[in-house]
Amino acid sequence: MEQELAQFTAIYAQIVAYLVEYSLQIVGAVIVFLIGLFISRRVGALMLALCKRKNLDITLSRFFSSSARLTVVVATLIIVLPKIGIQITPFIAAIGAVGLGAGLAVQGLLSNYSAGLSIIFTRLFVVGDTIRVRGVWGIVEEVHLSHTVLTNEDGEIITIPNKHIVGEIIHNSQADTVLELTVGVAYDSDVDIAISAVRSALSRIEGLSTNRVSQIGIAKFGDSAIEIEARVWVQTRKFHEARFEANHVINGALEKAGIGIPFPQRVVRLVRPRNWAKYSLIGALVKQAIHLISREKSY
Repeated sequence: MEQELAQFTAIYAQIVAYLVEYSLQIVGAVIVFLIGLFISRRVGALMLALCKRKNLDITLSRFFSSSARLTVVVATLIIVLPKIGIQITPFIAAIGAVGLGAGLAVQGLLSNYSAGLSIIFTRLFVVGDTIRVRGVWGIVEEVHLSHTVLTNEDGEIITIPNKHIVGEIIHNSQADTVLELTVGVAYDSDVDIAISAVRSALSRIEGLSTNRVSQIGIAKFGDSAIEIEARVWVQTRKFHEARFEANHVINGALEKAGIGIPFPQRVVRLVRPRNWAKYSLIGALVKQAIHLISREKSY
């Protein structure tokens, strides 16, 4: 008990001596650190505004802003710590050793971060683009160092680790998605009038992209109809809404133009066998025999 009391007294004495020696330095260090935090926020805001002025995308702008803030905070700590008697050299060495051990333990996380840096600097895609990767598609909402966040028209939030994006085949259609529609018209219809009606109808749908050229023409000649295909670009956020509206207006436009949409038809031919008379005679005899047996049972 006396030994523990002596140790506590020694520690208490060291703390008191440290506070007496560095009391003013501690107050000054706290003030300098608070000023550094304020300056870091201002620098981050200025960097973000500068990036927006240079028309950089939001992901790269946020990265530069966060990097500037972190740089100011680290510089402030390097200035403040020696003032209160803390040497940063062994501190940095300890951080390096811990970082090495942690790096071996979290290799997957580090690969996500490195992939995130690759996405940000190579600009594979930016916020607002529509991408399709590994069977998943959606609109890019956020790009972080560790992961990328997508959303679709249903409001689902899709989070993809960045290591599963880099090195994969990425389909990027910016803010639009192609909408493919097929409608069949009768062979006796005027195809030019049908194509014109479809083109006019699709030009009125909501969410149609004005930056892409629509393609409308004959896709193929089917068994019962001439198939007209339309490929138009619509805003990804309104994809399903545009698809439903497009089908509705195409049906109305073709009906107004007097062009019918045929249904599948099949021609069925009944072919008699060469010896059909023989089979007919046998069938009649069998039928007569069954009739006679039925009469005998009734008696």
